[in-house]
Amino acid sequence: MLKKLFISHNVILEINATKSTTPKIDHLFQHFSFPISLTRFSTTTSTSESNTHPFAASYLIDNFGFSPQSALKAFNNKQVRFNTLEKPNSVLTFFQNHGFSHENIRIIIRKEPWLLSSQPHKMLLPKFEYFLSKGASSADIVSLLTANPTILRSSLGKRIIPLFELLSRFFKTNKDIIVCLLRHSMSFIISPYHLIVANINLITGFGVSDSTIAKLLQKRPSIFGSTDLIKSLEEVKRLGFHPSTTTFGTALTAKKGLSKKLWDEKVDAFKKWGWSDEDVIRAFRSYPNILLASIEKINLLMIFWVNQLGWDSLELTKCPIMFGYSLHQRIIPRASVLQFLFMKGLREKNASLVAPFTYSEKLFLNKFVFSFEEESDYLLKLYNEKQKLANTKENTSMPTSKCVIC
Repeated sequence: MLKKLFISHNVILEINATKSTTPKIDHLFQHFSFPISLTRFSTTTSTSESNTHPFAASYLIDNFGFSPQSALKAFNNKQVRFNTLEKPNSVLTFFQNHGFSHENIRIIIRKEPWLLSSQPHKMLLPKFEYFLSKGASSADIVSLLTANPTILRSSLGKRIIPLFELLSRFFKTNKDIIVCLLRHSMSFIISPYHLIVANINLITGFGVSDSTIAKLLQKRPSIFGSTDLIKSLEEVKRLGFHPSTTTFGTALTAKKGLSKKLWDEKVDAFKKWGWSDEDVIRAFRSYPNILLASIEKINLLMIFWVNQLGWDSLELTKCPIMFGYSLHQRIIPRASVLQFLFMKGLREKNASLVAPFTYSEKLFLNKFVFSFEEESDYLLKLYNEKQKLANTKENTSMPTSKCVIC
């Protein structure tokens, strides 16, 4: 039933190859001054093998840590094309003068080697000036471009400015727009601009609020490059989500973010623990993020809840947000306290199993630890010990098979 409600999509890429040679490169950075020691760069070719590579490829190998294979791939794909130091040095100087450190530049060039063949004052400077004019600080630009330099591939007039104006409807500040553009630049670049516009108009016309669209742009902008968005919108609506609600956006993210195969596998993971299709749908309606939890996390929580605590897995259908909590930092410490209270007869057997996990820590401690004066010292010690233990475990590790209150 649930498995029939899903759709997916994909992408291709192609490369071309050429061959060239170049003389040995000596003192690559003799005309370039970094604010830190140049000894961290290789200023000469270190092997006879590198001497047989094109000048630009050897430059990448000796100065940016490229493997010979990746350097030649960049050269053969025409990402780097230069036979002297003048062009790459001008790019490095440009970045240095705009506050980028040695390590920032190294990271950027390893991600976008084509920049070394660019004309920085023609291709890069106008973009920097535009971001600065819109309220971004130099530190913002350094941080965001180091993490995601892809936006620099885009035309300022044909792509960046139109996107900025399009997104201005959904964000409160210019800085929020710039952060969104730079952080998700790949999604905005690979999708045709007209398709992004058409999908924003489509989702708006479907009744989705501007605030929900803003969240989608921040978390899953690839949705707006989809060619079958209307099918997903209708599918989510059929599952019981109204387009005007914030949960509609979360449900859409889950639908578009999972392949049909992975979606089905997650549904099956719940069913192995006794849930029905209807239970999964009901839980998804209540907490759409439940199907964004990994299969491993689903199984770890179920193993702890059912096998170790001896509690009914269907109790979790009443509070699916449990799958969004940390197993080691929240669930195990609180379950330890609750199990002790049940064993001592200090909590009614028919009391809710899941409600205590939803309380704030302060409320939980007041209600289930400090309110039991004779036992409070032991309960607090037990709770703190389990939390300390959580700090020594990775979130994906298996909970101990030992009794949680031992």
